Amino acid sequence: MNVDRPRRRLAGLLTRLLAAAVLLHAGSAAAAALSARNAEDRALLALRWAPVHHQDTDVTGRHSLAGAADYVSAYDFDGDLDARNNWDHAGDPAYPLSAHAYHSVVETDTHWFITYLFFHPRDWTDSFFDTEHENDAEGVLLVVARDGSAYGTLKAAVTVAHTDFFSYLPAGSDWSGNAESIDGTLSMAQFEGEAHPVTAQEAKGHGLKAWPYYKINGDGVIYYPSLTQAEVPSSADDRDVRYRLVDIFGPGGMRDQRNNPSLFASFGSFAGDTSGGCGAGAIGCSTNSANAPWGWDDHDDLPGRGQLATDPVALVSNYFRIPEGLAQTYTYNPYR
Repeated sequence: MNVDRPRRRLAGLLTRLLAAAVLLHAGSAAAAALSARNAEDRALLALRWAPVHHQDTDVTGRHSLAGAADYVSAYDFDGDLDARNNWDHAGDPAYPLSAHAYHSVVETDTHWFITYLFFHPRDWTDSFFDTEHENDAEGVLLVVARDGSAYGTLKAAVTVAHTDFFSYLPAGSDWSGNAESIDGTLSMAQFEGEAHPVTAQEAKGHGLKAWPYYKINGDGVIYYPSLTQAEVPSSADDRDVRYRLVDIFGPGGMRDQRNNPSLFASFGSFAGDTSGGCGAGAIGCSTNSANAPWGWDDHDDLPGRGQLATDPVALVSNYFRIPEGLAQTYTYNPYR
Protein backbone atom coordinates (compact mmCIF):
# COMPACT_ATOMS: atom_id res chain seq x y z
CA MET A 1 0.00 0.00 0.00
CA ASN A 2 1.17 3.53 -0.74
CA VAL A 3 2.68 5.01 2.44
CA ASP A 4 0.78 8.28 1.88
CA ARG A 5 -2.60 6.58 2.04
CA PRO A 6 -3.13 6.78 5.84
CA ARG A 7 -2.80 10.57 5.57
CA ARG A 8 -5.34 10.63 2.74
CA ARG A 9 -7.67 8.37 4.73
CA LEU A 10 -7.60 10.95 7.52
CA ALA A 11 -8.43 13.68 5.00
CA GLY A 12 -11.42 11.67 3.80
CA LEU A 13 -12.67 11.14 7.33
CA LEU A 14 -12.30 14.86 8.08
CA THR A 15 -14.41 15.63 4.99
CA ARG A 16 -17.17 13.39 6.34
CA LEU A 17 -16.97 14.92 9.80
CA LEU A 18 -17.12 18.44 8.38
CA ALA A 19 -20.20 17.58 6.33
CA ALA A 20 -21.86 16.09 9.40
CA ALA A 21 -21.01 19.16 11.46
CA VAL A 22 -22.51 21.47 8.84
CA LEU A 23 -25.75 19.50 8.82
CA LEU A 24 -25.89 19.32 12.61
CA HIS A 25 -25.32 23.05 12.92
CA ALA A 26 -27.96 23.79 10.32
CA GLY A 27 -30.56 21.69 12.11
CA SER A 28 -32.82 18.93 10.90
CA ALA A 29 -35.05 21.19 8.79
CA ALA A 30 -32.12 22.46 6.74
CA ALA A 31 -30.67 18.97 6.52
CA ALA A 32 -33.90 17.69 5.02
CA ALA A 33 -33.70 20.53 2.50
CA LEU A 34 -30.57 19.26 0.74
CA SER A 35 -31.18 20.13 -2.89
CA ALA A 36 -29.74 18.73 -6.09
CA ARG A 37 -29.84 22.28 -7.44
CA ASN A 38 -26.84 23.01 -5.22
CA ALA A 39 -23.53 21.55 -6.45
CA GLU A 40 -22.20 21.08 -2.91
CA ASP A 41 -25.36 19.22 -1.90
CA ARG A 42 -25.07 16.99 -4.98
CA ALA A 43 -21.51 16.14 -3.97
CA LEU A 44 -22.57 15.29 -0.41
CA LEU A 45 -25.43 13.10 -1.63
CA ALA A 46 -23.19 11.35 -4.14
CA LEU A 47 -20.53 10.70 -1.49
CA ARG A 48 -23.04 9.45 1.06
CA TRP A 49 -24.44 6.75 -1.22
CA ALA A 50 -21.42 6.06 -3.46
CA PRO A 51 -20.71 2.34 -3.81
CA VAL A 52 -17.91 0.38 -2.28
CA HIS A 53 -16.85 -1.00 -5.62
CA HIS A 54 -15.21 -4.37 -6.32
CA GLN A 55 -13.35 -4.67 -9.62
CA ASP A 56 -12.24 -8.10 -10.76
CA THR A 57 -8.94 -8.00 -12.67
CA ASP A 58 -7.28 -10.37 -15.11
CA VAL A 59 -3.50 -10.16 -15.39
CA THR A 60 -3.26 -12.53 -18.36
CA GLY A 61 -3.87 -11.85 -22.04
CA ARG A 62 -2.12 -9.62 -24.56
CA HIS A 63 -4.38 -6.63 -23.87
CA SER A 64 -4.68 -6.95 -20.08
CA LEU A 65 -1.83 -4.54 -19.28
CA ALA A 66 -1.01 -6.94 -16.42
CA GLY A 67 -4.40 -6.17 -14.89
CA ALA A 68 -4.38 -2.40 -15.44
CA ALA A 69 -6.85 -2.71 -18.33
CA ASP A 70 -9.46 -3.38 -15.64
CA TYR A 71 -8.69 -0.30 -13.52
CA VAL A 72 -11.48 2.28 -13.36
CA SER A 73 -10.34 5.67 -14.56
CA ALA A 74 -11.40 8.96 -16.16
CA TYR A 75 -12.35 9.41 -19.81
CA ASP A 76 -9.67 12.13 -19.96
CA PHE A 77 -7.05 10.19 -17.97
CA ASP A 78 -4.51 11.10 -20.66
CA GLY A 79 -5.12 14.83 -20.36
CA ASP A 80 -7.24 15.29 -23.48
CA LEU A 81 -10.85 14.89 -24.61
CA ASP A 82 -10.01 12.68 -27.59
CA ALA A 83 -11.72 9.37 -26.85
CA ARG A 84 -10.17 7.75 -29.92
CA ASN A 85 -6.70 7.52 -28.37
CA ASN A 86 -7.71 6.04 -25.01
CA TRP A 87 -7.00 2.42 -25.96
CA ASP A 88 -3.53 3.43 -27.14
CA HIS A 89 -2.71 5.60 -24.11
CA ALA A 90 -3.98 3.11 -21.52
CA GLY A 91 -0.69 1.24 -21.64
CA ASP A 92 1.51 4.33 -21.47
CA PRO A 93 3.08 4.94 -18.02
CA ALA A 94 2.92 8.67 -18.75
CA TYR A 95 -0.85 8.41 -18.21
CA PRO A 96 -1.56 6.67 -14.89
CA LEU A 97 -5.05 5.22 -14.52
CA SER A 98 -6.16 7.12 -11.43
CA ALA A 99 -9.56 6.11 -10.11
CA HIS A 100 -12.59 8.25 -10.90
CA ALA A 101 -16.34 7.71 -11.01
CA TYR A 102 -18.91 10.05 -12.49
CA HIS A 103 -22.20 10.88 -10.81
CA SER A 104 -25.40 12.77 -11.47
CA VAL A 105 -28.24 13.60 -9.08
CA VAL A 106 -31.79 14.07 -10.36
CA GLU A 107 -34.50 15.16 -7.95
CA THR A 108 -38.25 15.14 -7.34
CA ASP A 109 -40.09 16.23 -4.21
CA THR A 110 -40.11 12.61 -3.01
CA HIS A 111 -36.86 11.02 -4.22
CA TRP A 112 -33.27 11.49 -5.32
CA PHE A 113 -32.01 9.47 -8.28
CA ILE A 114 -28.22 9.13 -8.16
CA THR A 115 -26.42 7.65 -11.16
CA TYR A 116 -22.80 6.49 -11.02
CA LEU A 117 -20.66 5.67 -14.07
CA PHE A 118 -17.41 3.70 -13.92
CA PHE A 119 -15.16 4.19 -16.96
CA HIS A 120 -12.46 1.95 -18.46
CA PRO A 121 -10.31 2.83 -21.50
CA ARG A 122 -10.59 -0.74 -22.81
CA ASP A 123 -13.23 -3.44 -23.11
CA TRP A 124 -10.91 -6.33 -23.90
CA THR A 125 -10.73 -10.09 -24.28
CA ASP A 126 -8.21 -12.89 -24.39
CA SER A 127 -10.49 -15.09 -26.51
CA PHE A 128 -10.35 -15.38 -30.28
CA PHE A 129 -14.12 -15.88 -30.25
CA ASP A 130 -14.95 -12.50 -28.68
CA THR A 131 -14.72 -8.85 -29.66
CA GLU A 132 -13.09 -5.79 -28.10
CA HIS A 133 -13.74 -2.07 -28.20
CA GLU A 134 -12.19 1.19 -27.11
CA ASN A 135 -13.74 2.77 -24.00
CA ASP A 136 -16.22 1.17 -21.65
CA ALA A 137 -18.80 2.78 -19.38
CA GLU A 138 -21.15 0.85 -17.10
CA GLY A 139 -22.92 2.01 -13.97
CA VAL A 140 -25.72 1.97 -11.44
CA LEU A 141 -28.79 4.01 -10.54
CA LEU A 142 -29.58 4.34 -6.83
CA VAL A 143 -33.02 5.50 -5.71
CA VAL A 144 -33.17 7.34 -2.38
CA ALA A 145 -36.44 8.32 -0.66
CA ARG A 146 -36.48 11.87 0.72
CA ASP A 147 -37.93 10.96 4.11
CA GLY A 148 -36.89 14.02 6.12
CA SER A 149 -33.54 12.62 7.23
CA ALA A 150 -30.34 14.29 6.07
CA TYR A 151 -29.54 11.88 3.25
CA GLY A 152 -32.77 9.93 2.90
CA THR A 153 -33.21 6.16 2.76
CA LEU A 154 -31.85 3.92 0.02
CA LYS A 155 -34.71 2.00 -1.59
CA ALA A 156 -33.44 0.30 -4.75
CA ALA A 157 -30.69 -0.03 -7.34
CA VAL A 158 -30.60 -0.76 -11.06
CA THR A 159 -27.25 -1.74 -12.57
CA VAL A 160 -25.99 -1.72 -16.14
CA ALA A 161 -24.27 -4.82 -17.50
CA HIS A 162 -23.73 -4.28 -21.22
CA THR A 163 -27.24 -4.21 -22.75
CA ASP A 164 -29.03 -5.61 -19.71
CA PHE A 165 -30.26 -3.91 -16.55
CA PHE A 166 -30.53 -5.69 -13.19
CA SER A 167 -32.63 -4.54 -10.23
CA TYR A 168 -31.85 -5.00 -6.54
CA LEU A 169 -33.38 -4.11 -3.19
CA PRO A 170 -31.50 -3.58 0.08
CA ALA A 171 -32.61 -5.67 3.04
CA GLY A 172 -35.65 -4.09 4.66
CA SER A 173 -36.83 -2.19 1.59
CA ASP A 174 -40.61 -2.15 1.27
CA TRP A 175 -40.41 -1.93 -2.53
CA SER A 176 -41.10 -4.93 -4.75
CA GLY A 177 -40.88 -5.92 -8.39
CA ASN A 178 -43.31 -4.64 -10.99
CA ALA A 179 -42.85 -5.17 -14.75
CA GLU A 180 -39.37 -6.51 -13.99
CA SER A 181 -38.52 -9.08 -11.34
CA ILE A 182 -36.04 -8.34 -8.56
CA ASP A 183 -32.65 -9.85 -9.39
CA GLY A 184 -31.26 -9.98 -5.86
CA THR A 185 -30.39 -8.25 -2.61
CA LEU A 186 -28.26 -5.11 -2.57
CA SER A 187 -25.51 -5.75 -0.02
CA MET A 188 -24.21 -2.94 2.18
CA ALA A 189 -20.77 -2.35 3.71
CA GLN A 190 -19.59 0.05 6.39
CA PHE A 191 -17.23 2.78 5.22
CA GLU A 192 -16.23 5.77 7.35
CA GLY A 193 -19.15 5.19 9.68
CA GLU A 194 -21.90 4.84 7.04
CA ALA A 195 -23.50 1.91 5.22
CA HIS A 196 -22.77 2.00 1.48
CA PRO A 197 -24.09 -0.25 -1.30
CA VAL A 198 -21.59 -2.76 -2.67
CA THR A 199 -21.24 -3.17 -6.43
CA ALA A 200 -18.89 -5.23 -8.56
CA GLN A 201 -17.62 -5.39 -12.13
CA GLU A 202 -16.33 -8.33 -14.07
CA ALA A 203 -12.89 -8.26 -15.65
CA LYS A 204 -12.49 -7.61 -19.40
CA GLY A 205 -16.08 -6.67 -20.35
CA HIS A 206 -16.82 -4.79 -17.10
CA GLY A 207 -20.52 -5.58 -16.75
CA LEU A 208 -21.75 -4.25 -13.41
CA LYS A 209 -24.01 -5.93 -10.86
CA ALA A 210 -24.59 -5.78 -7.14
CA TRP A 211 -22.00 -7.77 -5.21
CA PRO A 212 -21.77 -10.80 -4.97
CA TYR A 213 -23.65 -11.43 -8.24
CA TYR A 214 -20.36 -10.34 -9.74
CA LYS A 215 -17.33 -10.61 -7.49
CA ILE A 216 -13.55 -10.67 -7.44
CA ASN A 217 -12.15 -14.02 -8.52
CA GLY A 218 -8.51 -14.11 -7.44
CA ASP A 219 -6.91 -10.74 -8.18
CA GLY A 220 -9.01 -7.62 -7.86
CA VAL A 221 -9.25 -4.04 -6.67
CA ILE A 222 -11.66 -2.66 -4.07
CA TYR A 223 -12.44 1.02 -4.53
CA TYR A 224 -13.84 3.41 -1.91
CA PRO A 225 -15.37 6.83 -2.65
CA SER A 226 -13.86 10.25 -2.05
CA LEU A 227 -14.55 13.82 -3.11
CA THR A 228 -10.86 14.64 -3.46
CA GLN A 229 -8.68 11.52 -3.81
CA ALA A 230 -8.04 9.68 -7.09
CA GLU A 231 -5.58 6.89 -6.42
CA VAL A 232 -3.83 4.48 -8.75
CA PRO A 233 -3.86 0.85 -7.56
CA SER A 234 -0.46 -0.35 -6.42
CA SER A 235 -1.14 -3.65 -8.19
CA ALA A 236 -3.96 -5.62 -9.77
CA ASP A 237 -4.72 -6.98 -6.29
CA ASP A 238 -4.98 -3.77 -4.25
CA ARG A 239 -7.93 -3.93 -1.84
CA ASP A 240 -7.90 -0.31 -0.63
CA VAL A 241 -8.04 2.38 -3.33
CA ARG A 242 -9.91 5.70 -3.34
CA TYR A 243 -11.90 6.85 -6.36
CA ARG A 244 -12.75 10.51 -6.89
CA LEU A 245 -16.36 11.48 -7.56
CA VAL A 246 -16.88 13.83 -10.51
CA ASP A 247 -20.19 15.58 -11.20
CA ILE A 248 -21.55 14.84 -14.68
CA PHE A 249 -23.35 18.20 -14.49
CA GLY A 250 -20.23 20.13 -13.46
CA PRO A 251 -18.96 23.02 -15.63
CA GLY A 252 -17.14 21.57 -18.62
CA GLY A 253 -18.08 18.07 -17.47
CA MET A 254 -19.40 15.05 -19.30
CA ARG A 255 -22.84 16.50 -19.97
CA ASP A 256 -21.41 19.81 -21.19
CA GLN A 257 -19.18 17.83 -23.58
CA ARG A 258 -22.05 15.81 -25.09
CA ASN A 259 -21.70 17.54 -28.48
CA ASN A 260 -17.90 17.34 -28.58
CA PRO A 261 -17.17 15.15 -31.65
CA SER A 262 -13.76 14.15 -30.29
CA LEU A 263 -15.35 12.64 -27.19
CA PHE A 264 -18.71 11.46 -28.56
CA ALA A 265 -19.31 9.91 -31.97
CA SER A 266 -23.07 10.39 -31.68
CA PHE A 267 -25.63 11.26 -29.03
CA GLY A 268 -24.77 9.27 -25.90
CA SER A 269 -22.04 7.13 -27.54
CA PHE A 270 -18.36 7.65 -26.81
CA ALA A 271 -16.09 7.81 -29.84
CA GLY A 272 -13.80 4.83 -30.33
CA ASP A 273 -11.76 3.44 -33.21
CA THR A 274 -9.65 0.37 -34.00
CA SER A 275 -6.17 1.83 -33.48
CA GLY A 276 -3.55 0.56 -31.06
CA GLY A 277 -4.11 -3.12 -31.78
CA CYS A 278 -7.70 -3.26 -30.58
CA GLY A 279 -9.20 -6.50 -31.89
CA ALA A 280 -5.87 -8.22 -32.55
CA GLY A 281 -6.22 -11.86 -31.53
CA ALA A 282 -10.02 -11.57 -31.37
CA ILE A 283 -12.89 -11.57 -33.84
CA GLY A 284 -12.47 -7.84 -34.19
CA CYS A 285 -12.73 -4.39 -32.64
CA SER A 286 -16.05 -2.57 -32.75
CA THR A 287 -16.18 1.22 -32.91
CA ASN A 288 -18.15 3.81 -30.91
CA SER A 289 -19.41 1.08 -28.56
CA ALA A 290 -19.40 2.65 -25.07
CA ASN A 291 -22.29 4.77 -23.82
CA ALA A 292 -22.80 7.66 -21.45
CA PRO A 293 -25.75 7.34 -19.03
CA TRP A 294 -28.08 9.05 -21.51
CA GLY A 295 -27.18 6.27 -23.96
CA TRP A 296 -27.65 3.25 -21.68
CA ASP A 297 -30.36 0.88 -22.85
CA ASP A 298 -31.68 -2.52 -21.85
CA HIS A 299 -32.23 -4.42 -25.08
CA ASP A 300 -35.58 -5.97 -24.13
CA ASP A 301 -37.14 -3.76 -21.42
CA LEU A 302 -39.87 -1.18 -21.94
CA PRO A 303 -38.09 2.03 -20.79
CA GLY A 304 -36.32 3.74 -23.67
CA ARG A 305 -32.66 4.46 -24.33
CA GLY A 306 -31.13 6.67 -21.67
CA GLN A 307 -34.18 6.81 -19.41
CA LEU A 308 -32.32 5.21 -16.51
CA ALA A 309 -30.53 8.56 -16.16
CA THR A 310 -32.69 11.08 -18.02
CA ASP A 311 -36.16 9.96 -16.87
CA PRO A 312 -35.61 7.71 -13.84
CA VAL A 313 -39.19 8.26 -12.65
CA ALA A 314 -40.43 6.42 -15.74
CA LEU A 315 -37.93 3.59 -15.39
CA VAL A 316 -38.40 3.16 -11.65
CA SER A 317 -42.20 3.19 -12.00
CA ASN A 318 -41.89 0.39 -14.55
CA TYR A 319 -39.42 -1.70 -12.55
CA PHE A 320 -40.81 -1.37 -9.01
CA ARG A 321 -43.98 -1.17 -6.93
CA ILE A 322 -43.50 1.84 -4.64
CA PRO A 323 -45.77 2.05 -1.58
CA GLU A 324 -44.82 5.58 -0.50
CA GLY A 325 -45.70 7.13 -3.84
CA LEU A 326 -43.42 8.71 -6.40
CA ALA A 327 -43.64 12.34 -7.48
CA GLN A 328 -43.86 12.59 -11.27
CA THR A 329 -42.45 16.11 -11.67
CA TYR A 330 -38.74 16.83 -11.53
CA THR A 331 -37.48 19.70 -9.39
CA TYR A 332 -33.96 19.25 -10.82
CA ASN A 333 -33.09 17.33 -13.97
CA PRO A 334 -30.56 18.91 -16.36
CA TYR A 335 -30.81 15.86 -18.62
CA ARG A 336 -34.18 17.17 -19.84
